[in-house]
Amino acid sequence: MATQHDIALTHALTGIPGPLPPSGVIHVSFPHASRFTIVGNHLAQHDGLSLTAIGIGVHIQSLPAGSQVGIKALTARFAEGETTIAAALRELETHGYLHRTRARLANGRLTTRTVFCDQPSALLRGGAMAPVAVAVAPRPVMTPVVPVPPPAPEPTPVPEEEHPPVRVPSRIAPKPPRRPLPQPRELTPELHRAASALLADLRRHAPELVLSEDDVEELVPGAAAWLERGAHPDAVRHALTTELPQPPKYPAKIVRHRLAALLPPPLPGSSDLAPVRRPPATPFQTCEGCDRAFRSPDPGHCRDCRGQYWEAA
Repeated sequence: MATQHDIALTHALTGIPGPLPPSGVIHVSFPHASRFTIVGNHLAQHDGLSLTAIGIGVHIQSLPAGSQVGIKALTARFAEGETTIAAALRELETHGYLHRTRARLANGRLTTRTVFCDQPSALLRGGAMAPVAVAVAPRPVMTPVVPVPPPAPEPTPVPEEEHPPVRVPSRIAPKPPRRPLPQPRELTPELHRAASALLADLRRHAPELVLSEDDVEELVPGAAAWLERGAHPDAVRHALTTELPQPPKYPAKIVRHRLAALLPPPLPGSSDLAPVRRPPATPFQTCEGCDRAFRSPDPGHCRDCRGQYWEAA
């Protein structure tokens, strides 16, 4: 069922003089009496501007002077994002339609002054600008002048005290220093040979831990410290090869960290393992005067009886 708009459009097409083109767009034009903008084909059909830039250029040209045409204002008005609108504005700047400069106001603040030229080629040729209608303000009514008392003098500003700059602590915690590699008390040739063999043999149990000769030579003191403290080679191998990160990027760093972080304490001596001897307890004695039990190394009288005897004496 044809709508009222379709019926009106059919009547309008019948009024177009001449034959209609077989394909392509057909223009139905009506004269505008108000709310219209004259746009040149150099902008509407510009072959170097994107469709977004042409649309934003036409929109800016239709706005009255003083309208906000920044990225934030255009993003709030249209569905395109800030990136698309910013790129379109840069296109208009490149082709001379838009000029944005920084200017300082009377109060000292900086602002962006935006100028849109609807015909950049005429500006370059030095053409005359078309007059723009400006609303004339009504003539003010003359009123008698009332004398105004002079303003009170402003107080002299007191300079603020200069405070030393406050150092804000960083949110990033400082990285703790790396633990030093353990060192044996005496690196004997036998201990050096055993530690080297232990480190070189790690790749048999963990194929990821492939150490170079320089890595083995650097890590020998750490493995020797473990062996010197009585750690069994199987225990050292288990501590260095279990639960490895996958994939291990730096095998030598992993082995170095574990040798330093998991180092067991030295084995205690026989004297350290002996049970703690308690001092002998003072035996109980029976008082010869009142038969009361009391602790004393020698038999005799309790404290109360001794006091009575001393008073009687």
